[in-house]
Amino acid sequence: MLMNMVDLLNVAYKNNFAVGSYNVSNSEFVEAIIHAAEEKNAPAIIQIHPDELSFIGDDFVAYVKQAVNRTRIPMAIHVDHGGTFQDIIRGINDGYSSVMIDASAQPWEKNIAITKKVVEAAHAVNVSVEAELGTIGSNELSVDSNGVNKILYTDPEDAKKFVEETGVDTLAVAIGTRHGHYAHVEKPELRIDLLEKIHEAVDIPLVLHGGSDNKDEEIRKTYKHGVAKINLSTDMKTAFFKQLRKTLNDHPDDYEPNVLMPSARKAAQELVEYKMDLFNSTDKASLYFK
Repeated sequence: MLMNMVDLLNVAYKNNFAVGSYNVSNSEFVEAIIHAAEEKNAPAIIQIHPDELSFIGDDFVAYVKQAVNRTRIPMAIHVDHGGTFQDIIRGINDGYSSVMIDASAQPWEKNIAITKKVVEAAHAVNVSVEAELGTIGSNELSVDSNGVNKILYTDPEDAKKFVEETGVDTLAVAIGTRHGHYAHVEKPELRIDLLEKIHEAVDIPLVLHGGSDNKDEEIRKTYKHGVAKINLSTDMKTAFFKQLRKTLNDHPDDYEPNVLMPSARKAAQELVEYKMDLFNSTDKASLYFK
């Protein structure tokens, strides 16, 4: 049941839960997410980063659309961190129901200009738009293996001006999360106080990037203060590949995907189900049919 993402998130925003948005790079993850959503009766978003799309190809999106349309669960398909206008047009042409333009590293005026251009193009074909203000940190080591990029926190007044000027549907905010595992950096305390101020200033669904490897008690606070979408990639992929490595080690002579993959897919599904409970989206699919 493919939906425009803003319609998906508005329900979550009004009912104080968050929809998980999960990165996929093969069919196993798509199946794991859809099966978890059906098991938990929870809305979900399948998102693909341009780097992932360069690996799996545009035809993969057609498969995802077909899989989503075959389920009874409300879902969206989303371009994650589109860095250019070309990324957005590619996503629209491929049939995504939502796109993200990430020009957060650009100067203020350029971020606004690019985002407005994307909003105009996407809204013309009923595709919703997410943008980012502030910068989300990264736990990935730099090329010289000795650093991480800085988090630039979202300013509430800037967020208000940005939303008013661009007409964006959802906004990714920086309150202390980082992409990836917190293996070599200290786990941050999320700035819930800052999130509260952003929520007061901006009356649209907010997005939390870097949803993996954070404290559960902090995640539970976010959707009480405007967060309606939480991105998740690292935790799910780690569960999948940890189990796959175990299976390969335990059965070194097996080579058939239908023998090797099911346990890994199940591990990913169980992780997603846990996150759906954490995000308070379990049993919320019924809200979309009232």
